[in-house]
Amino acid sequence: MSKRQLKKYLEELDKDQLEDQILDLYERFKPVKIFYDFVFNPREDELMRKAKLKISKEYFPETKRRPKARRSVAHKEIKMFQQLGVEPYLVADLMLFNIELSQTFAKEKNNLKDPFYKSIFRSFEEAVKFMIKEGIVSDFKPRILNISEETESQEWPNAYKFEKIGMQFQGVS
Repeated sequence: MSKRQLKKYLEELDKDQLEDQILDLYERFKPVKIFYDFVFNPREDELMRKAKLKISKEYFPETKRRPKARRSVAHKEIKMFQQLGVEPYLVADLMLFNIELSQTFAKEKNNLKDPFYKSIFRSFEEAVKFMIKEGIVSDFKPRILNISEETESQEWPNAYKFEKIGMQFQGVS
């Protein structure tokens, strides 16, 4: 169904029918519930706390289970923040938090595979592009440079890629 067809269909509904449909969507689909909960009560600090906790558990689980260190978990949280229209500064903070946490994890582990390093670089690249697009990159310059320096000090196989991006911000104030 196209957007135009949907609009035509919605125009044919009376107010009660429209309310019933929205309530049905709210009850059936978790993303719809999250959206409306956020719209009417945007507790960004609570969302941020939950997202950081979820990402932390990927690298440092509270139970004795083995850490999974999946980039997809953080990516899903970040995407949700963007879809909800959360303040770009908070989205960027979450993006960098994920990378910094992965570096802490990597410091403790010494047998990580190349896909891990490539994945974290992709996250770093996406974060920097997002911050540039939103015009907030200068606010995060110290963290960007620290991430770049940390990959070098840990001797990541792709540290030169992080350094290349970090070099762009050496003179930026």
